[in-house]
Amino acid sequence: MQIMGAGKPATIYDVAARAGVSKSLVSLVLQRSPKVSQQRRDAVLKAIQELDYRPSTAAVSLAGTRSRTVGVVLDDFRNQWFVDLLTGLREALQDQGHRLVVADRFLNTGLDASPVEGFLSMRVEGLVIAGEPDTDLAIPASTPLVIAGGRVAIPRADTVANDDRAGGAMAAEHLLALGHTRLGFVGASSAASDERRAGFTAGVDGHAAVATVVLPGDPTEEAGSRALAQLLDTHPDVTAVFAANDVMALGALSELAERGLRVPEDVSVMGYDDTPLAATRYVGLTSIDDRSVEIGRGAGERLLARIADPTATASEVLVEPRLVARRTTASR
Repeated sequence: MQIMGAGKPATIYDVAARAGVSKSLVSLVLQRSPKVSQQRRDAVLKAIQELDYRPSTAAVSLAGTRSRTVGVVLDDFRNQWFVDLLTGLREALQDQGHRLVVADRFLNTGLDASPVEGFLSMRVEGLVIAGEPDTDLAIPASTPLVIAGGRVAIPRADTVANDDRAGGAMAAEHLLALGHTRLGFVGASSAASDERRAGFTAGVDGHAAVATVVLPGDPTEEAGSRALAQLLDTHPDVTAVFAANDVMALGALSELAERGLRVPEDVSVMGYDDTPLAATRYVGLTSIDDRSVEIGRGAGERLLARIADPTATASEVLVEPRLVARRTTASR
């Protein structure tokens, strides 16, 4: 390995000079293009090793080849729903040589910085907005865009999401089958929460009484605790609670424990998303699996299709959820 000088990393131009090729050909090698002869590929790879070169996505783009980078904007890194979503995205994109760059849209709020602007400056080939997008997103029409998990429509953007309303109906069916007739719903101010609540109340369809508490703000654990406190203060006879997501369900479990109520003996609790935390033996939370791996995979496939044909008509794909029953729900 040759040291280029203190604090001076090798550039794509250094690699090109060492290998005796153009910078564009170096970029082709980095993109694993089949158009490069084996002799030249070996020369470039040898130069990269000798110079300890670390490819710059921006440099590759500026050299005239595709960046093969996809920007992913998350609602909040703290929500474990995104873990499986990113797994599905990676599975769909990695075979085509695309890499993911991920940002939380609230991470740099104090700096008045938008992750979308950062991704556009990197010349990403496409964007995935995971969750509920802002309707005033300033994204050029030429940038392929897919909404994953959210239902807010944006012109020319494909949408791949869970059928939240069907999932809410599944939760109602499960609790009714267990004999519960006094039900509660706790949620927050989001489109997904609204859809799940609508499906839940419609699924009950007069077979039970439903009390709901929907708080403004994000569906956090603390919000779940406060919402359940309000619900029990006004409806102490509730025997089963459906939370808008697993994080709020954890808050509900905490509130029940503080009140000395047993789960599921006194109150059954359900969540939504079937996050890794719900599946742990310590929690064992009954949840609606939103199949976020499939959502991520579908979003990746739609993005690849839109990159190939930016003029294609926007589509919406709804993934059917499924019930995962665990130990936080039981017969009444």
